[in-house]
Amino acid sequence: MDDRRIGVDVGGTFTDVALSLDGELVTAKVPTTEDQSEGVIAGIRKACAEAEFDPETVSEFSHAMTVSVNALLEADGAETALVTTEGFRDVLEIGRQDRPSLYDLGAEKPTPLVPRRRRFEVSERTTTDGIERPVDGDEVRSVAEQLRETDAEAVAVSLLHAYAHPENESRVADILRAELDVPVSASHEVLAEFREYERTSTTVVDAYVRPVIEYYISRLTERARELGVPQPRIMQANGGITDADTVRRNAVTTVLSGPAAGVVGASAMAGDERDGLVTFDMGGTSSDVSLVRDGTVERTTEGVINERPIKTPMVDVETVGAGGGSIAWVDAGGALRIGPRSAGATPGPACYGQGGTEPTVTDANLVLGYIGASTSLGGELSLDEDAAYDALADLAEEAGLDGPLDAARGVYRVANANMTRAIRSVTVERGYDPRTFGLAAFGGAGPMHAIQVADGLDIDRVVIPRASGVLSAYGLLAADEKRDAVRTYQRSLAAVEPADVDAIYEGLAEDLLAEVSDREAATVRYLADLRYAGQSFELTVTVDRPFDTADARERFATAHESAYGYRAEESVELVNCRVTTTVERNAPSVEYHTSGDPDRGSREAAFGDDVRDTPVYERAQLPPGDGIEGPVIVEGAESTIVVPPAWNVLVRDDGTLATEVSDR
Repeated sequence: MDDRRIGVDVGGTFTDVALSLDGELVTAKVPTTEDQSEGVIAGIRKACAEAEFDPETVSEFSHAMTVSVNALLEADGAETALVTTEGFRDVLEIGRQDRPSLYDLGAEKPTPLVPRRRRFEVSERTTTDGIERPVDGDEVRSVAEQLRETDAEAVAVSLLHAYAHPENESRVADILRAELDVPVSASHEVLAEFREYERTSTTVVDAYVRPVIEYYISRLTERARELGVPQPRIMQANGGITDADTVRRNAVTTVLSGPAAGVVGASAMAGDERDGLVTFDMGGTSSDVSLVRDGTVERTTEGVINERPIKTPMVDVETVGAGGGSIAWVDAGGALRIGPRSAGATPGPACYGQGGTEPTVTDANLVLGYIGASTSLGGELSLDEDAAYDALADLAEEAGLDGPLDAARGVYRVANANMTRAIRSVTVERGYDPRTFGLAAFGGAGPMHAIQVADGLDIDRVVIPRASGVLSAYGLLAADEKRDAVRTYQRSLAAVEPADVDAIYEGLAEDLLAEVSDREAATVRYLADLRYAGQSFELTVTVDRPFDTADARERFATAHESAYGYRAEESVELVNCRVTTTVERNAPSVEYHTSGDPDRGSREAAFGDDVRDTPVYERAQLPPGDGIEGPVIVEGAESTIVVPPAWNVLVRDDGTLATEVSDR
């Protein structure tokens, strides 16, 4: 079959579409809808109409959405119950002793997703050595009867030490699934790791979002079937796609799927950039920053969303509340602030002309001249320049600034400062020199800010991949199929029997290989979480098979020295065994052609304290090999690139724009 893949990424303001059609790349943007599946189908229809071909000929449909993360942020998930070991129902509320705001006397913990009245106990006991007290089936059935009376829409089961010996928990889950007509998430299936609070929290989050994900995927699948499009494959937080049925069973893996797709797309399109890439994705409501080193996307197993810990493999993304729709405001001390409140898609920035009156980053970019008054964002929204000026004028008066242009400069600088801090957190604070990285900018607003952000970090090369405004959607076309598994196995490396570790790896790998789409094409990667004795955190390193304790110890020491600057003499402990399976997909081969004149005149744009008459070019018509000196504005269908003075831009053969500082 011809290579006709379509990827659709749902963002806070726009839904992005990338269609690979036999070597051609067609992109589209439509406003995000309340029922996200409606916007997804509208985006597919629009891209297919522009390509003039029938949606029924699409061979693959990949998708990233914000359904699960929105449910967490908006507290709009299922009415969830928790079943746990007797005496431990308050683990979810007690949490950890550490506090994010140590000196805030008024700080409050987040409200648990499961209130105390829906937390139930069973009198079982499991230790790390085995089962001490088996589960009483009648007691579990009694709990099921009580659960019916609570109208719970989902149930999480997290028993003490079930990661080590899941027999009791498995029986509880089996009985509840037989007795209740609601999804049941068991912790040994969601996260077979130690640390009771994090395991319970992750399992509860999985249960909380499962009904929402189930409803959404069913609705989307039905709409796709009516359109003649294949069932969607879903992007996970780990940067890989999987089938819809797997996501239904592991809903927690969909958190942050959109940002993950963007990082994958940047890695696929940006090319080799010295030691690696800092990826910078600025959308309508937030900006996401991540790292790609040696061609590999950085991942983590520790995430927090809305103050709720989630331990599942995910692309390591730092998020700040500064996007195109982020609202600018003045705090009690008279300082200009950006976000985290956003105008969203409705009513949107003031310049959208849909009733919004508060000043946003997009309004500032319009007043600065970076966006033209005649620009149609995403091909859908025309702009109201007067409304933007009015909103910035009000902000200027409140902040004591000299008019709308001065206020716009302030908004732009503060937004850039927020994003600079985010990049420092994933580079400098982790021992990496940002000057040795390139910066890959994408998202609807990213290319407008990227070069100024890079300037502040002494990064002298910025790449803006083709289709940068919909790069998360493109990343869906390039993403590999990935599956992860973990099991806690705590031992001193000195006391570890390599054969026992190999047996664990073999079991985990076999479980994953049984589910992959193509077992013969799958590759298996083995990892270990290690730490020095006495530490409460681990570092993950790749290990070989058969397992070699001396080699694992050396790899850990090297990783520890790189991260923290030293090696220790203490003994090393093995904590978790991890396995990742990957079925590679080739990124679509996309050709780049131009046929027209790129010159679109000029307009006044502000750079620093100066306002300059700045040339404007149409990106789609810039021929490969073309070089342009800044200042210049390059307009694309989904994003605008702002190249300030002292920077040059070169058009690569694949349509990627590579910008470099001309003199530093």
